Amino acid sequence: MTRENHARALLLAPQAMRASGTARLQRMGLVVLGVAAFVAMCIDLELAPEAMLAGMDKFGQLAAGAFPPSDGGDLPRILKALAETFAMAFAGTVLAALAALPLGMLGAKTVVGQPVLHFAFRRVLDWFRGVPALVWALILVSAFGLGPFGGVIALALADVPSLAKLFSEAIENGDERPLEGVRAAGASPLMVLRYGLAPQVTPIMASQVLFFLESNFRNAAVLGIVGAGGIGFELEERIRIFAFDQVFFIIGLYMICVAALDTVSQQLRKRLA
Repeated sequence: MTRENHARALLLAPQAMRASGTARLQRMGLVVLGVAAFVAMCIDLELAPEAMLAGMDKFGQLAAGAFPPSDGGDLPRILKALAETFAMAFAGTVLAALAALPLGMLGAKTVVGQPVLHFAFRRVLDWFRGVPALVWALILVSAFGLGPFGGVIALALADVPSLAKLFSEAIENGDERPLEGVRAAGASPLMVLRYGLAPQVTPIMASQVLFFLESNFRNAAVLGIVGAGGIGFELEERIRIFAFDQVFFIIGLYMICVAALDTVSQQLRKRLA
């Protein structure tokens, strides 16, 4: 580094350029601790090169038996399972959005201004957000039996706290000027929300719901493996009997559907932006 560049850097970030020996030792210590923690985790998880090489040999055998991919004569059944998976994702996302809308309003500071209530409500959402859809599916399948019903409710329960948090943030970031203008015209509180707030936050919320629909279509396949119906059930059934040519066919078809849904959703979100 030239003297000119050093002087310029010193002007822009004097603390970084004049770091004390203690600060440098602290940073170095944090780096060493981070590397040590990473190595310890790898050892605990047995992430050894030997295990990877042994697994790759078996994976190669499975891949050799998977080509050419085949539908096994069950193409109508596979397409029906794909449609059921999309229906699960769509229904779960719609239910989650409907439930998250009032919760998002309650979680917004501009609606509930009491700090203690706002903090408590947000922490409850955080607590429920820690439960993944797979756990909900395992519980609901045990309660209601095999089938897509448990998968739909599991997706909805997993999405509600996350969507409510995003909705509340969108409401909090809304511009106050349109609201004040509608209030000045003598509108009721409901009309203030309808004409002052809704035009601002509806495109944002719709974009977020579309993003969750994409995610749920991918997650619904995993839920099917635990008995919640859909394409995951078909995959689990064929993996169990080692029909990997059909497994690869289903995976390829599913990837095409995911890509198509992502493309359509992206275009819709661009129009909403």
